[in-house]
Amino acid sequence: MGRLNVPPLTALRVGESALLVECGSAGRVQAVYDAARGLLDDGRARDVVPAATTVLLDGVAEPAALAEAVATWSLPEATGPTGELVELVVTYDGPDLDDVARAWDCSREDVATVHAGIEHVVAFCGFAPGFAYCRGLPEQLSVPRLPSPRSRVPAGSLAVADSWTAVYPTDSPGGWRLIGTAAVGTVGRLWDPGADPPALLVPGTRVRFRAG
Repeated sequence: MGRLNVPPLTALRVGESALLVECGSAGRVQAVYDAARGLLDDGRARDVVPAATTVLLDGVAEPAALAEAVATWSLPEATGPTGELVELVVTYDGPDLDDVARAWDCSREDVATVHAGIEHVVAFCGFAPGFAYCRGLPEQLSVPRLPSPRSRVPAGSLAVADSWTAVYPTDSPGGWRLIGTAAVGTVGRLWDPGADPPALLVPGTRVRFRAG
């Protein structure tokens, strides 16, 4: 994979057959994730799992050798996301919409316009099956989580927290700010254990929210 940009990546041993690659930023996570998927093709890893600032390489046959190799990887120049585009139709009617409008110093309508005008990208999945953390909101639009989480957030709720966006795929507790509701027909596709893959929104997927 050529020589690495500076600073080099760091791969930490996790158990007997895994490595945790520290990336430092969400943008670099995507580049490492894209590069690391080649390990699956040649059998050097069984699974590649991105997170907010790290990528886990699991099922590694020779972790010590791979850790040395990771430190020599050359990351590609940023070319923008190239994953599949998924469009989700939503109604911007969430109970926290006014709070977000105040935080952004704009109207409810402006929140919808700004949020729907951004192309979001799935950085990683977690918290619950099919729950995709989408990056795209600029840092100046970051909003805090609720002081106390709700005991139940309905499936299909469009939410923001910090600079992340997500749609709750199932009913669950949650502390994110709810700004809208995704169309029922779309929600049914977010998580399907019988599908391959079971999650509609996988890392690298581009996501557009269309007000409807």
